[in-house]
Amino acid sequence: MARPEKMQRVEEITAKFKSARNVFVADYSGLNVVDITDLRKQLRDKGISFRVEKNTLLRRAAADVGWSDLLAEFKGPTAVAVSAEDPGVPAKILQEFYGRLEKPKVRAFRIDNRLYAAGDLKLLAQLPPREILLSQVVAAVESPLTSLVGTLDGIIREFISTIEAIAKEKQ
Repeated sequence: MARPEKMQRVEEITAKFKSARNVFVADYSGLNVVDITDLRKQLRDKGISFRVEKNTLLRRAAADVGWSDLLAEFKGPTAVAVSAEDPGVPAKILQEFYGRLEKPKVRAFRIDNRLYAAGDLKLLAQLPPREILLSQVVAAVESPLTSLVGTLDGIIREFISTIEAIAKEKQ
């Protein structure tokens, strides 16, 4: 029979998983207390939860949410970074930390109900933030429209100039 405190912890993790847009599963072994504290602070400052949890509790919570593809990643020393915001932010922080210390090693991560391998973390970390991507999309859509308006304006200006020249010539 499961102890009530463990069941409560599973319910808390399940609630976090349900509200999460992205989850990063990492092996934190080899990090000392100072490094883990620093990593936690960087993530917390961006609204990202980073917790060390028991694998059995993580497996139960993942199963409750329906993430059976993530169950195999909960082995050994495991920490989970959970965020409801832009997935690029935790990816950048974890990748920068890994580049500096070669730890923690991200085993896998889940973004919007899709599982990604650890190798994809570097690609995700290289993406610009969401706001910049949106502004680039707007600029890409706006550019042809601006060119069209400029071209039409030039044609109208040329047409008016021609009519004015004809009117002056007839006077």
